[in-house]
Amino acid sequence: MTNRPINLRRALLLLGTALALSACGQHDDAGAARVAAAAALGPQATAADPLARGRYLVKAADCAACHTTAEGAPFAGGVKLASPFGTFYGTNITPDKEHGIGNWSADDLYKALHDGVTPSKQLYPAMPYTSYRQLSRADSDAIYAYLMARKPAAVANHAPELSFPFNLRFGVRFWNWVFLQDALPDASKGQTPEASADWKRGRYLASALGHCAECHTPRGKFGQLDGAKPLTGAALGRIAAPDITPHGLAARGWTAADLQTFFATGIAPQGSAFGEMYPVVHLSSQYLTHDDLRAMTTYLLGDTAPAPRPLQPLKSVSADAAQLEAGRNVYLAVCAGCHGANGEGKPHVAVPMRGNSTLRQSDAHNLIVAMLDGIGAQDFPGLERMQEMPGFASQLSDAELAQLANYLRVTWGGQSGVVTTDAVQALR
Repeated sequence: MTNRPINLRRALLLLGTALALSACGQHDDAGAARVAAAAALGPQATAADPLARGRYLVKAADCAACHTTAEGAPFAGGVKLASPFGTFYGTNITPDKEHGIGNWSADDLYKALHDGVTPSKQLYPAMPYTSYRQLSRADSDAIYAYLMARKPAAVANHAPELSFPFNLRFGVRFWNWVFLQDALPDASKGQTPEASADWKRGRYLASALGHCAECHTPRGKFGQLDGAKPLTGAALGRIAAPDITPHGLAARGWTAADLQTFFATGIAPQGSAFGEMYPVVHLSSQYLTHDDLRAMTTYLLGDTAPAPRPLQPLKSVSADAAQLEAGRNVYLAVCAGCHGANGEGKPHVAVPMRGNSTLRQSDAHNLIVAMLDGIGAQDFPGLERMQEMPGFASQLSDAELAQLANYLRVTWGGQSGVVTTDAVQALR
């Protein structure tokens, strides 16, 4: 993952830093009660060993994604995070005293996770302390113990390569004063009079450790999370993070069992993880316990008491017969060999098209990008893998790709055939 592109979460936060220089406001620092509540809800590792607990939490928080390169030492930093405003690099968080966090105390790590402030500098919010600030002190201390027990790596950090005014690090303080919150809003808040223990546990896993809102919540003009639309999806540049509210997940055919399977293995009847979600499964969610996967699923789908949330069936859509026939011909020519003539898919080769979650999205953005760019071969937990899907940008015209997209959406996604050649051209 050495060239992992920065997602819009990070880019907009940087943009908000510069814009907020002219803003005024005060940071509400009255979140101690919420942090204390989180301490009781944090995931408890099965082992009593605090290092085992710390290791579990580090995986749940997906730290390796930004702090470990494919060729480098664990947590030695160097992961390249490119943005329109410059380039960031994941930092060294090994206990090396010169380049890492070897001179940090447990208090220092907690302040970095909670406020984005290290002993030497203010962090840019490319590091999601906006979500990690919900972590309990006990979990922060367990993470600290685990990191300090790792082998030190004498690997120098790369300084951010940012253009003006984003290179003015002190500007982040203004952004924090205006926008930093102690807790993030819940998509299913108030769904039941009294949330279950699983819902509360899942909220902590998804909101604090998993920091799902950072990618799946739209942002305002200053880069701040839009509290009125939690988890309703956000543009991440090339790949968009979909709506993962209870309504959004149900609309795309997700059940509790399938969502748990997806987090554990990366593959479910609704499709496989790709884009930014692939490393999330690969580095993080596959290591969660069964109980924690159940809890996170309960939170995302909504507390099921007193009645299960109904799965939304595929809608019957009318479409132009000639356009559908043209799209089917393209499908049979370039897709059916892997995905099956009737969209049934092939195990260990390609996912089914029937009811595929990407096809069921109202916005065809991710479908078009997948057809243009393709998806690399992916190894999933266990023996499961998906072979490479080639991109068709050079093989198919805009018109053919639009016809194919509409055929897929109408036939197996329950969506209208409204994809135009202009929409395809805009994403080339």
